[in-house]
Amino acid sequence: MAAPGARTVRLFFGKYGNCSWNFNKVTSQLSRQVQSRQICVSSALHRKNLAAAGPEKFTTEFIQKQVEEFNIGKRHLANMMGEDPENFTQEDIDRSIAYLFPSGLFEKKAQPLMKHPEEIFPKQRAVQWGEDRRPFHFLFYTGKQSYYSLMHEAYSTILKIEKHQDRLRAKGLLNEDVKQISLNTSRWLTKEELEVLLVENISTHDYDRFLQLMGRLLAMPHCATEEEFVLRYRQQLEGQSTKQMMPALERDDRGVAFSTADGRRKTSTCSVVLRDCGSGRVTINDQDYLHYFPVLQDRAQLMFPLQFNGVLGRFDLECKVSGGGRSSQAGALRLAISRALLSFLSEGEMENMRQAGLLTSDPRVTERKKPGQEGARKKFTWKKR
Repeated sequence: MAAPGARTVRLFFGKYGNCSWNFNKVTSQLSRQVQSRQICVSSALHRKNLAAAGPEKFTTEFIQKQVEEFNIGKRHLANMMGEDPENFTQEDIDRSIAYLFPSGLFEKKAQPLMKHPEEIFPKQRAVQWGEDRRPFHFLFYTGKQSYYSLMHEAYSTILKIEKHQDRLRAKGLLNEDVKQISLNTSRWLTKEELEVLLVENISTHDYDRFLQLMGRLLAMPHCATEEEFVLRYRQQLEGQSTKQMMPALERDDRGVAFSTADGRRKTSTCSVVLRDCGSGRVTINDQDYLHYFPVLQDRAQLMFPLQFNGVLGRFDLECKVSGGGRSSQAGALRLAISRALLSFLSEGEMENMRQAGLLTSDPRVTERKKPGQEGARKKFTWKKR
């Protein structure tokens, strides 16, 4: 038992185990408390279907009690670390636990941790039977009622689309070339995400069957009529163009809009000034680009970002480049021009440029020569004598 007035913090071990630690007797009570306290919920209970296990294991009152103990422990931990309990975040808790209880165990589940009970205890469904102990759902005894309900709904959706296509075929209005569901900016929910949505565990085979059934639905010509159902199980992808740094659009004394950007390729560095309402003039180090780049391939590198967006001849370019050779300078200029163009393009055009690889810097450099061999990879000829 802890001494009166001693401060305790509730820590969790493993997946759902918990233990109260007395900071005044940490070293002496460490092994004894770990052995004496039993894990609340075993890993086997987590793996099995909680809906079919019986009444709720973690009631609302139980979770509320755990939350109260967590808040009390967090305040004690903040006072021990000399910080403000009101502004003590989860990152501060993790840092404090790592400082007070250093662990040499490599498995994270075996290390001491202190997190909110909602993250520790798994979610489960409410009691799904009445007072007569009869389950409400007809798929309850399958052990995966949410999963099989989803499969039934998906198959019913397929039958609904087929019925709609049969009506169009009977009227002679069936057209194979119809609008399809746009799936370019989304992905299917992963197995773990689907388990969280269904609040029950499924196997890899079950997940593959779900993807196969949804693929069959998408292969139908008029699947767009059930677009809402399909997108319910897809996760929207964040456009990488939103993370791209857009140069600020400026204006000179004449009110002409311009933007500046820098680029690198191997050992070449460059800066570009892109001016709107120009005549398409391109100068590099105060020379015309036709004279600076006699090779057609290098000139095509410069013009490709402008041609890709259909703005060839609209802008004037003033470029300064140094270092490297002609090829690396052309690559650096292409990247700088692409970045400078972002200020004049919409978000959709920006995403198209990103997918085309115009906003990605090329990190490749010439590999250095190694001592004891002829080149970066080439070795000296070996002679026996």
